Amino acid sequence: MQFLPLVAMVAVFWFLIIRPQMRRQKEHQAKISQIKKGDQVLTGGGLLAKVIKVDDHYAEVEIAPNVRVKALKSTLADVVPPAGAAND
Repeated sequence: MQFLPLVAMVAVFWFLIIRPQMRRQKEHQAKISQIKKGDQVLTGGGLLAKVIKVDDHYAEVEIAPNVRVKALKSTLADVVPPAGAAND
């Protein structure tokens, strides 16, 4: 009976904190793994960039005209929808 409150606290942490974070992380990894040439992405530093080339671990992105950098795919924060799409 002494361990019942401890088990209850672990269960609450698991269902309210750890499990949702793991789900968000899986969704982010799936989104980043599906980037392709021409997608617009948001980097971890807050820069909007256009994807030029993608390989297993890196993505070459263009942050300004004729300014290309190579970024780790894991550091990309989000894939930005096209400008013409409605955001309701």
